[in-house]
Amino acid sequence: MTQLSPARKPAAEPAATPPAEPGKALYGGTRSRRVTVRDIAAAKERGEKWPMLTAYDAMTASVFDEAGIPVLLVGDSMGNCHLGYESTVPVTMDEITLLSAAVVRGTDHALIVADLPFGAYQEGPVQALRNATRLVKEAGAGAVKLEGGERSAHQVELLVSSGIPVMAHIGLTPQSVHAFGGYPVQGRGEEAAQQLLRDAKAVQDAGAFAVVLEAVPAELAAEVTRSLHIPTVGIGAGAECDAQVLVWTDMAGMTAGRVPRFVKQYLALRELLGGAAKEFAEEVVAGTFPEERHTFH
Repeated sequence: MTQLSPARKPAAEPAATPPAEPGKALYGGTRSRRVTVRDIAAAKERGEKWPMLTAYDAMTASVFDEAGIPVLLVGDSMGNCHLGYESTVPVTMDEITLLSAAVVRGTDHALIVADLPFGAYQEGPVQALRNATRLVKEAGAGAVKLEGGERSAHQVELLVSSGIPVMAHIGLTPQSVHAFGGYPVQGRGEEAAQQLLRDAKAVQDAGAFAVVLEAVPAELAAEVTRSLHIPTVGIGAGAECDAQVLVWTDMAGMTAGRVPRFVKQYLALRELLGGAAKEFAEEVVAGTFPEERHTFH
């Protein structure tokens, strides 16, 4: 557990808020338009929790959109689970732009957030604006996401002032895998906790509409959530965050091998899909597919 110094006391617990009206709820409400960052802010004010999933293609995105998931992230996690890379680092702007456009085309209601990949914003605000503009104009994304707290605050500020909503990402930032030497939990210890709080406040002050907290001790994530007026999106950051996100292939049990501790698999999709493929193959070999009802004359 992160220890708080005597000089820094946790923010007071927020007053209880009434549940959202059914028609206004971010998840489960009725909506004839896309979710916007104003809807996200309103959910924070109501004390309403909401889900976010990744998506990388039109068909999968359409399923999640129909399920009412209010925010879909076209994450650079596509590198690991969609493009066959060992990490997110090799993902390019061309790849993010192509798949973001597909997700936009496959949805009607979700807010689509597109990742700025490694190397697309680290040079500074002007580079960040150029690449974020591409995601908004060419792909139709409603917002972009970038990693980093204080070090990325100037990029966030320019994007927001230019009319591009930004979701920030702090804690474990996968694009820094080489610097971290892996994927360790972030924010343990007083100094690291203080830095995470500074990072969170820096991106909020720069204008971010939400901030992802990845692989952060639950107690620290709860403190950050209480300290901010923008929503926190947790992934391995405990239950007190305003929202939760998972990579969809992890959530659905499509990922092979070991998954992170924070993942809950809601389906054994890899097993189901593999079973369907084997059944198809066996019927082809046996000559029982196609049947008459699958045949033209």
